[in-house]
Amino acid sequence: MTTVLVVDDSPTMRAMLTDLLRRSGLEVLEAEDGLVAQNMLMNTSPDLVITDIVMPRMNGYELCRWVKNDLKTKHLPVIMCSTKGEAFDRHWGMRQGGDGYITKPFNSSEMLELIRQVLKPRAKT
Repeated sequence: MTTVLVVDDSPTMRAMLTDLLRRSGLEVLEAEDGLVAQNMLMNTSPDLVITDIVMPRMNGYELCRWVKNDLKTKHLPVIMCSTKGEAFDRHWGMRQGGDGYITKPFNSSEMLELIRQVLKPRAKT
């Protein structure tokens, strides 16, 4: 089963994403900020990380850079999910190593399609 780590400091957003992903047949892990996510990634192996950008302690840009620079996690796709929707924000997110970027609020089908796109190269046959 595909496992997704959802990282967002908003309990409401985490709950919405978790519900959507579980209804779509995905396993979900949750973290309230980048530091918690970093600790989880040292002990678990999800298939995808979906992270907010604006969070306390370690933001989504910092988390993405850490994921992409750590030998254990560098293969993980990272989707940035943020209210920051300007072209600069998208560009900066991708420069940090992001594999996808979606702006809040998003609709469910957009999120699920983006997940399919970033996981497609990793699909097992």
